[in-house]
Amino acid sequence: MNMEMMEKILQKIKEYDRIMIFRHVRNDGDCVGASKGLKTILQLSFPEKEVYLIDTDTAAYLEFLGPEDEPVDEELYKDALGIVVDTASENRISNKNYALCKELIKIDHHIPLENYGSLCWVEEERSSCCEMIVVFYEAFKDQLKINSEAATYLYTGMVTDSGRFKYAGTNGHTLRAAATLLDVGVDIETLYARLYLEAFGYLKFKAHVYNRMQITENGVAYLFVDKAMQEEFGLTQEQASACVGNLDSIRDVICWMVFIENAETETIRVRLRSRFVTINEIAEKYHGGGHANASGATVYSIEEMNALLADADQHVKQYKETHEGWL
Repeated sequence: MNMEMMEKILQKIKEYDRIMIFRHVRNDGDCVGASKGLKTILQLSFPEKEVYLIDTDTAAYLEFLGPEDEPVDEELYKDALGIVVDTASENRISNKNYALCKELIKIDHHIPLENYGSLCWVEEERSSCCEMIVVFYEAFKDQLKINSEAATYLYTGMVTDSGRFKYAGTNGHTLRAAATLLDVGVDIETLYARLYLEAFGYLKFKAHVYNRMQITENGVAYLFVDKAMQEEFGLTQEQASACVGNLDSIRDVICWMVFIENAETETIRVRLRSRFVTINEIAEKYHGGGHANASGATVYSIEEMNALLADADQHVKQYKETHEGWL
């Protein structure tokens, strides 16, 4: 825990009358939960301040968390403090007006790709950025306030980024932070239903996934979700990306990935996941990055897709030859 940095961040928050909160493109549960949770905590704690969260890049499966603020005049950014959550590099910040802010703070749990902002708080060992926001609240609970709304936002991010608390980043600190939120009040039955109940048609797609998935020689499971498959099952890009989770329970497979064709940008998005073996260096080689066991990348042709697969297959082979205990 970086208490010194958290104290500096709190002091900056107190100095400004207007605060703008930002997050990354193609948002997920963690960046939405962290941004909305932080906003709510700041509004409760400092009702005299203006706190904005403006982002038009939204994820359909998180719409139940509610809308963002309406756009404001760009002039309002210029004397504001900007806080960016869950975003490793500047080029992934969704609302580009972040650059207009007088000062910028970065709060993130990804492996650092670059530092930006006047204050940079990064703890890559944390399971989620939402966990960091909870830690921030707990450190200054004599000065900060929280309610069940904020707790629900933050719990959503912790649950989704930790794979329901089963990924490697989950530890005692994670569960203690989750307990803090549950003590405040989270309707977990309703939350889990909104996050994980699936439409009948999507279940048919999952059956198709299991028929189409393939495994490389050394144990990398993969699936190519091309444009035709997306149209056949009426998939959004989010739904196509989410099917990477369907490949996570295959014995002898310690790395799995999904390639999603994007006809509009003529690119192929890649979602890489693993256990035991780290795969972020593979993602970084192919225009991406992320966590040690959960990363994203982009390739620009079938040939480059095959090259990524070949690299991952060799990476897994080397790991299996030099390590024991993997399943």
